[in-house]
Amino acid sequence: MQFVHIADTHLGLSAFNRLDPDTGMNLRETLVYDNFLASVDRLIALKPGAVVHAGDLFHQVKPKTRAYTVVLEALNRLHESGIPLVAIAGNHSMVKTRHTTSPFEVLEYHAADIHAAYRYAYRRVEIDDVCFHLIPNMLQAEDYRRAFDAIELSGSSANVLVVHGLASILSDRRLHSVAEHEIDSTMLSDRFDYIALGHFHGQVQVADNAWYSGSLEYCNYGEIGDRKGGLLVDPASRRVKHLPLPHTPMTDLGTIVCDGRSVVEIGREIAGRVKRLEGGSVMCQITLDRISRGALREIDPQVLQEARARVLDLRLRAILPEESASRFERQDLVGIDYLQEFEKFVRTRPLPPAQRDYVLRKGRDVLERAMARTREEEHAAP
Repeated sequence: MQFVHIADTHLGLSAFNRLDPDTGMNLRETLVYDNFLASVDRLIALKPGAVVHAGDLFHQVKPKTRAYTVVLEALNRLHESGIPLVAIAGNHSMVKTRHTTSPFEVLEYHAADIHAAYRYAYRRVEIDDVCFHLIPNMLQAEDYRRAFDAIELSGSSANVLVVHGLASILSDRRLHSVAEHEIDSTMLSDRFDYIALGHFHGQVQVADNAWYSGSLEYCNYGEIGDRKGGLLVDPASRRVKHLPLPHTPMTDLGTIVCDGRSVVEIGREIAGRVKRLEGGSVMCQITLDRISRGALREIDPQVLQEARARVLDLRLRAILPEESASRFERQDLVGIDYLQEFEKFVRTRPLPPAQRDYVLRKGRDVLERAMARTREEEHAAP
């Protein structure tokens, strides 16, 4: 049986201050929903034996009402086509308190053939000639090993492991989100015919039999170089094929070397590059290399406003000559690795080794706790 592997749809994700003129909703959020349903239609047309979602179906553990209705609509379409959904909860949609209800408990009332793991425990599901071993996001890192050790492989079916977390081979690509756990490399075992991974947003193969499908959408500018879509998997032959699926494009409009140019020329170049884009629902980035803080502030705001009106979002990435470091303009700082930036900064300071190690240890601890608290507050928001 062939199946489709997708993950990290993050339904409910919103960004930028653009509204859908028809509904008044956040335009980015609307596009995420529309692209998801269009992707479901594309998958149904392939007639797979199952759709496997490897975590983070929702962006929040308490999904927005619209996110719920979109998933229910997707379940309707899968149900009418006779295609089962196999899903696990990711760190964005796994409850963190006993009094919170998992969104998957609600979905299980639907008539669709849905098999979900979301209770911090391993679950086994057999569909046709494939046995799916489901490990959702766990409360503690060591819980993954406990769940993994409970697996009993099928002797008559293909064995597929579905798990949400960061493979150790990608430990330098941490997302620094709440409950982000590293998957022990020994879990990526060749005893499985295929391993469907979720959490990392780029589509990448991390072992002979293990793939991240990646997210359907670009969730922040740190993903601008990632490949997006799903995977069509044949566990019997171990063939894996990339599936291009509808998503909002993110485009790098290149670098403008700013020294020797006036702010008028820089503004004109920005406007020209955006004007050459086709279609308005695009997220795009332009790097301003060697631009001074003063010049950055003096770019005509009317020029920038008109350029931004042409696209879904325009991000200006500034590289300041006095700092030889990147700086992001305005509100979008999602792509920054704060821990890495902090460590780089501390290592430039003339500190004795013992004092430097103390500052690094304490600073990382404070930053990690602050980021965790912020994420929890975001997830708890209605």
